[in-house]
Amino acid sequence: MVQARDVRGGVHFHDRGRNRNPPPQQLPGDVHGFVGRAQELLRLDAMLSDDPGRPFETRIIAVTGTAGVGKTSLAVHWSHMIRGRFPDGQLYVNLRGYDPGLPVSPDQALDRFLRALHIHQSALPVDTEARSALLRSLLADRRMLVVLDNASTVRQVRPLLPGTAQCLAVVTSRNRLSGLVARDGARRLGLDMLPEEDAIRLLRVTTADYRDEDDPADLTELARLCARLPLALRIAAERAASRPRMPLSELIRDLRDESAQWDALSAENGEEADAVRSVFAWSFRAFPEEPARLFRLLGLHPGSEFGPAAAAALANTTVAHARQLLDALVGAHTLEQIQHDRYQFHDLLRAYATQQARHEETEEDRREALRRVLEWYLHTAGRATAAASLIHRRVQLDEPVPGVQPLDFQDRADATRWYARERQNLSEATALAASLGFHRLAWQLPAVLRGFFVQQNPFEDWFATSRTGLESARQLGDRHGEAELLASLGQASRQSHRLADAVAYQTRALEIWREIGDTLGAAISANGLGLIFQRTRDLTRAREHYEQSAAAFEELGDEQYAAIVRSNLGATCLDAGLLDEAETCLEQALAVLRAGGNRVYEAYTLGRQSRLQRERGRPAEARESAESMMEVARDLENQVLEGQACIQLGHSQRMVGDHGQALISFQRSATLHRQLGDENREALALSGAGEAFQDLGRLDEAVDFLRRAAAAHRKLGDAWQLALALDRLAVAVEGTGAVGQAREYWREARDLLGGFGDRKAAALLDRVTAALG
Repeated sequence: MVQARDVRGGVHFHDRGRNRNPPPQQLPGDVHGFVGRAQELLRLDAMLSDDPGRPFETRIIAVTGTAGVGKTSLAVHWSHMIRGRFPDGQLYVNLRGYDPGLPVSPDQALDRFLRALHIHQSALPVDTEARSALLRSLLADRRMLVVLDNASTVRQVRPLLPGTAQCLAVVTSRNRLSGLVARDGARRLGLDMLPEEDAIRLLRVTTADYRDEDDPADLTELARLCARLPLALRIAAERAASRPRMPLSELIRDLRDESAQWDALSAENGEEADAVRSVFAWSFRAFPEEPARLFRLLGLHPGSEFGPAAAAALANTTVAHARQLLDALVGAHTLEQIQHDRYQFHDLLRAYATQQARHEETEEDRREALRRVLEWYLHTAGRATAAASLIHRRVQLDEPVPGVQPLDFQDRADATRWYARERQNLSEATALAASLGFHRLAWQLPAVLRGFFVQQNPFEDWFATSRTGLESARQLGDRHGEAELLASLGQASRQSHRLADAVAYQTRALEIWREIGDTLGAAISANGLGLIFQRTRDLTRAREHYEQSAAAFEELGDEQYAAIVRSNLGATCLDAGLLDEAETCLEQALAVLRAGGNRVYEAYTLGRQSRLQRERGRPAEARESAESMMEVARDLENQVLEGQACIQLGHSQRMVGDHGQALISFQRSATLHRQLGDENREALALSGAGEAFQDLGRLDEAVDFLRRAAAAHRKLGDAWQLALALDRLAVAVEGTGAVGQAREYWREARDLLGGFGDRKAAALLDRVTAALG
């Protein structure tokens, strides 16, 4: 144990030890039968330093070229060749920049990367900028390869880039990414069509095990008809391999006829685009009916990546049969299997499949297929939230339409993994449901997902889907749905620190709940408003709403939710200096939460109890409560709870004179909250460290930390915490002999405190006034 006398020199905040978890290995499998591109591979090798011990000369490489030219294949193949130079692992994301659906946003890609780097969901920062900064911090002392596939713009790429030359980012795009070259120093490799010799060799390699030697002239003609594009060449070769006894000249004549039809229909997109479409159509006509129909229907799927259960819902078949059909499509190179039970389209093939669905399926059949897959996502999401035991209001769903077989989940981890895999599909499903007029589906999906949203803070998805759902509920005149989505938007706004919006959304939700006589909804929204008013230190209104909420939950017989609200009420009484009321609320709440096994809110209540015990002058009990909170946080691997427990533990350690351990606790808290992007609690940890240094008589260090805390609270506009920090800072500064500076801080604190009317604020104002007098 570190004692106060052992503390020497500085305590370094935000240190990062090496991550002991296994490094991520996210590269897709190497390309089977990769052919050609020898010159391009040499050029890529030349862009790196020859000395593996030196930083790389190039930090970013952009591989650009037209659709289907083989950018991804080259990037993945080369990445496998050089992966040994990156011992800390590889990150990969398909950004879907040219997919017919929504591209992957920087925020979504950062979410995936940070999880792959073993950042717990509770520690993910709120906004894109903070997530980007955390990614750069995590990669700063690593040698890691980052592959950003199918980017559409520089803006989509830039937040995902490492910040040091020890890492390499490989970006593929149809865009030339000139901004990345000019501003970020990227080196660009432009890909052209395969040379004729390589195109012919690719055809030979792919068909070698299935056909006898074909005439070189025929192979040359087939390569020309495919515009020497690898995607088209592989599909054409697979068609030829599946017809081993048919002369290649006949297949070429068939493809030439197909090309002539495309030439007559469209000439505006150029030779390469026409060639690709011709090969798709030529190959597609050879499919048996069942896989051909599944291929078409998959073009309607909300996202380009999916599993067999979603495919089964689209095709109205069993999951086992859907797997067989998907295997046939993978074998024909019209789908790619990216992992077990996970498939995706090339964006050109997805666009073609969508086109075929519009031509070959009736509007009624398309709507029925989409209804089935959207209901599959809704009902599977409902089962996932139930399996994850997420505390939120359950949405009552109708029975699914025939043909929908929702998944079941073994446990919370299984359900959470499903949500992570399907997160983008769920967002796109909500938008698609609204666009098709399936408005009940469109509001129920984000309402069902609220449990995951609250736990994981995917704010981009949360706001987008909830706003879509709110508009759909209003289109239907569904007041219940409208209130559900308003309440969800209120919670999203509070958790993302948009407090004025939070009050507006939650107030309107409460009004509707009361108008329609929904006591449970009103109780939840009243608690939500209490949390917002407590955050803004409007303690009277916070207490009023908590009391209304607790009474409603008790009337409904919901002991657990009533205990959560009682704990919140106890914290508000503690803020106001009403210690007897706070102690009663917290003791009652803790007993019920423990009996119900609600460990998260048990931990929050223990932290509040530790604060109360310190204010009561019971330091040993305060330390015991803080240690119990820490134990729960670590059992749950919840870094949000751990960061807050460190603050309570640090203050209780100070109170018993264990200043060295207190500094370590505050250091850990500041580090965690920096990673979380929670500037408010990071400032609280810095302030605690300043007080610990003051206890040790190290006033210069105390002043430094307290100034940093005050600056953060000033930036955040938190008048109450700023007043507290200024008072502490003034005391420390006065101790250094700078009396005039101390009086300036006290005067600023006095001006701020005039805006509060509670007992604790009045006591602090009296003390500050006395210091000035």
